[in-house]
Amino acid sequence: MAKWGQGDPRWIVEERADATNVNNWHWTERDATSWSKRKLKEVLEGLVVEGEAGRCEIGDLKHVEGEASCNSRKGKLIFFYEWNLRLSWKGTVKESGEKHKGSVEIPNLSEENEVDDTEINVSKKKGEGDVLKDLMRTEGTTKVREALRDYLKALKTEFTLGMILPTKAPVGQELATERKPSGSTVQDSVTPQSLDMVGVKIPTVRIHMREVFNSPAAELYSIFTKKELVQKFSKCPAVIEAEKGGKLTMFEGCVSGEYTELVPSQRIVLKWRCRSWPDEHYATVALNFQDLAAQSELELECKGVPVSHEESTRQCWKKQYFEEIHILLQQSKDSME
Repeated sequence: MAKWGQGDPRWIVEERADATNVNNWHWTERDATSWSKRKLKEVLEGLVVEGEAGRCEIGDLKHVEGEASCNSRKGKLIFFYEWNLRLSWKGTVKESGEKHKGSVEIPNLSEENEVDDTEINVSKKKGEGDVLKDLMRTEGTTKVREALRDYLKALKTEFTLGMILPTKAPVGQELATERKPSGSTVQDSVTPQSLDMVGVKIPTVRIHMREVFNSPAAELYSIFTKKELVQKFSKCPAVIEAEKGGKLTMFEGCVSGEYTELVPSQRIVLKWRCRSWPDEHYATVALNFQDLAAQSELELECKGVPVSHEESTRQCWKKQYFEEIHILLQQSKDSME
């Protein structure tokens, strides 16, 4: 076997604990079928469609046939999915109060077509009530397409956490000369040993983000430390032991870590990692909460992120944490009004 610095670098195995798929050159595949079935049910079932004609609600995902997968090749992610879906719907005519039922069929949701071009067929059981069928064909179809986009967004962000492995800089080339720090990203070089782990030196970056939420700092702090609230915004079972040394597991094991510091309503520090990062490598995540009148600001600093995971980690915090927490807070506000 070639050693580092000898032969074609695409085929070299680094001095790494896992010694697999160095530089992301080889084809790796992850089956997304079971995950997709759960996600499709989550985003489609319960959708409400309202209009002048009445109110409809999408019920069960009656039929789901197909498969999905994500593949990594040469450092790029490639998605394959093909689904045949059938949903039930029921509705009530506004003027008469009559109730009607029907179905929504999506015969070919696949990567070959854009969501806007995907065929969506709406049908209704015999009898009157075509106004509801028309409502489902117009507003209902729009809602269904939005839900399908949500599924695809989650497939490309939430499901793929950690699929791209970190690469090694060429021998004799210092990381600092490879990229200059810019914006809110700072180049680092840390080892798992700095976290009392055994491993090898890998190139890393530091991510810095700020987000303002419509809630007091104490409430926002609770969303990161109470299991029931974490499960609400993450939409997955979670392990949350909010005490020093307590464990954290989220997104079906895609993210895990440990609480190392907790200052109620003010600060949380975590050892945090994605499942497919190099074995035993953790980033250090610091969350600082500050009240701003009726709002609060969250400052995130994430040190030790593998270079090749910089963008996916940033998107994870933006899409899977911040955006979902905004939705949770809005839902809580709406339920109180």
